[in-house]
Amino acid sequence: MKKRITAITAILSTLIVLSACTGTPATTTAAGESTTAAAASTTAAGESTSQKVEYIKITPAEAKELMDTQTVIVLDVRTQEEYDGGHIKDAVLLDSGDVSVKAATVIPDKDATILVYCRSGNRSAAASKQLIEMGYTKVMDFGGIMDWPYEVVT
Repeated sequence: MKKRITAITAILSTLIVLSACTGTPATTTAAGESTTAAAASTTAAGESTSQKVEYIKITPAEAKELMDTQTVIVLDVRTQEEYDGGHIKDAVLLDSGDVSVKAATVIPDKDATILVYCRSGNRSAAASKQLIEMGYTKVMDFGGIMDWPYEVVT
């Protein structure tokens, strides 16, 4: 009987340790995209707590709706040349290679709603995840301007 209790205790202990070591879980959005999460927030008492901020992929139509109904920052993470060739009206340019060094200057409010795009969607996904890792709390990637069916300006 003692051996059985010891074995059960060992199994339970192993399961507890393993479940604590799984890291940040991946989740899936409604669109079926894989997401990751990580950020910190502060409680009303001023204590730091971990709060999941997930990578969110939205459609151009959803982004347009947000642009039309809310205060958002539209972030273009392409190069200056690409931006000059045509961009979404009022978009802020921040080259994807400069996100880690210039984001805090370009977007000082880490709680602002940020809608990120690039040419095809690869750089916007990477930049969105990088912004989340830097502590931005409301970041949404809507892919590439190639899929943007609305007006652009030069």
